This record gives sequence, C-alpha cells and structure tokens, in this order.
Amino acid sequence: MPPKKIKRLPAADVEAIFAAFEHANPEPKGELDYTNPFTLLVAVVLSAQATDAGVNKATPRLFALAPTPEKMVELGVAGIEDCIRTIGLYRNKAKNVFALSQVLIDKYESKVPDSREALEELPGVGRKTANVVLNIAFKQPTIAVDTHLFRVGNRTGLAPGKTPLEVEKALLKVVPDKYMLHAHHWLILHGRYVCKARKPECWRCIIREWCRFEPKTPAPNKPLPKASSPSRP
Repeated sequence: MPPKKIKRLPAADVEAIFAAFEHANPEPKGELDYTNPFTLLVAVVLSAQATDAGVNKATPRLFALAPTPEKMVELGVAGIEDCIRTIGLYRNKAKNVFALSQVLIDKYESKVPDSREALEELPGVGRKTANVVLNIAFKQPTIAVDTHLFRVGNRTGLAPGKTPLEVEKALLKVVPDKYMLHAHHWLILHGRYVCKARKPECWRCIIREWCRFEPKTPAPNKPLPKASSPSRP
C-alpha cells in the first residue's frame, strides 16, 4: 500500500513549531566553515553530495591558499583538486570552483552577487546553493531544501510536496515572516540530528506534539507495556 498522505498543518501549529525552534536555538548557524561570501559560496558548491563535516576537513588548506577569486584562479584546477581530493566528485567540483571564480572576476568585480538569478548562472551553482548563500551571506529570507529539509517538510505536515521546489514554495507560504530568516537552519538541523531518515528520534523531538508523523518512535530500550492476563472463567 502507498504511504498515507500527510495533511498540511494548520497555521496555529506552524506558529507553535517555529516558536519552539526559536526558544531552543534563537540564533541557529550553518555548519560549513567559511570566512567571507566567496569562501561560503565555494564551501556550499563543494558540499553537494557530501557532508558538511567532510567539506570542513578539506577547506582549511584551500581557503588559506585561496580566500579570493583571484587567488583561486591562480591556484588552478590542479591546485584546487589537490586540496579537495577527500571530497566526492572532487575533479568536477574543482573545475566548477575555478570557473565560477573566473566569472566573479570577469563579471562581478570579484564579488559574490546577491541575486538568485546571477548566482544560478555560476558554474556548479543551482537553486539550493543560491538559496544558502543568499540566506547566510546576505540575510535574505530564503529556504534551501536539501534531503533533510525535504524529509521534515513532508513528515511533519509543515510543507508536504513531491519535489524540493514544491516544499520550498509551500514553506515560503506558511512560515511566519518573523521566523523566515532562520527557518532554513532550524529545519535542516532538525532533520540532520533528530528527524533522521531511517529512524526519527521522536522521544526527544521538541515539536512532536504538533508533528503528523505516526507512529512516533519510542525511546530506545523502553520496556513494552505488559500484556494483560486473560481473564479466567
């Protein structure tokens, strides 16, 4: 049987969820290491199909050598590859980082543009990457839907959707304006550490009372309730 479709949460529950997130973590932060908008952009490009932790292990040397587009171009594709060999798809990513650095020099005076359209024209940059950069570097109220956020949006009933774009658009409609700037981080962190793919840790979830996911996962090693003894005639 196909999974039961989860209904979207009412506005009062959405408000309660984000109020809970804000209370628990008023200033959420992304987990990629960076020093400026350019290194943030590069880190996000490198994080595609890779973990933030894995990217953070590779970028200190890269960013020490090339913290600007000019230095990145000087380093060259081979030099970039040498720094990021531990990251998946490193050869293609090195080419993209080199190419986007050259575009920034040629078209944007070596500055990272603050519009989605301009960002998406850069090699290796898609909608999700653009949204991350706009949110973190330029404080724009964007929502970047990765696998974690896609899962949370659907499981909870916050923003059910068949595609990342559907979930993004749904969240932009339902998230109250006062929570929009940090919504992206709250949801991704929640999906990464609590609402996990294989087994959500519902027993320690701060939004479980409003979440539509059922059945809720019990705490590990929690004893099962004793079966009642059959009544004797």
